[in-house]
Amino acid sequence: MHTQINKPGMAVLFGFIVALLALPFSYSNAFAGNKHVGEAIEHAKEAADHGKQGHPDAVVKHAETALKHAKMAQKEVMNPHLDEGVKELESAIEHGKAGHADVATKHAESAVMHMSEVK
Repeated sequence: MHTQINKPGMAVLFGFIVALLALPFSYSNAFAGNKHVGEAIEHAKEAADHGKQGHPDAVVKHAETALKHAKMAQKEVMNPHLDEGVKELESAIEHGKAGHADVATKHAESAVMHMSEVK
């Protein structure tokens, strides 16, 4: 004889346990960073990659996009690393426009380093 145990409270309890297990992940993503910071980092990485290939015009293009996102992030996040990232992106753009892909690359890499520290 097989007896099936049907307890409606078990489904609620199971749902509660699943929600508790998922909670740390949702909080870590909420505080992991600003969307614009992430975009700025991605474009700064692209700028650095193009700089390593000797393409100063592409450094400027991606650094300008990164700068746009970084400045939008500054409206939402106060962080000295973000401020330094903005300065580095501005230098990357300046050197890229001057045709100095190697120097622009260093500034783009420095921007990535700083902005990666934004919490």
